Amino acid sequence: MAIRQMLRRSFSSERRSPSEVPKGHLAVYVGKNEKKRFVIPISYLNHPLFQELLYQAEEEYGFDHPMGGLTIPCSHDFFLEVASRLGGL
Repeated sequence: MAIRQMLRRSFSSERRSPSEVPKGHLAVYVGKNEKKRFVIPISYLNHPLFQELLYQAEEEYGFDHPMGGLTIPCSHDFFLEVASRLGGL
């Protein structure tokens, strides 16, 4: 899948209500200051690259984060790079 299609799919997901996440996907928030919502396949959760991001999130926020959603504390560009290595968004 081309990066433009991945971004288009991700950005179109931002316009949906939170309950409109496709089956087999989950919403994550990415960024330290400005949070951006991405919808990712749940299969990412088992990948070592994504697990490293989850570890960073645990170190930064613990398990009691006030935002309530899964928040990844990295730049949007870095997240997109990781997502492209995992097969795209």
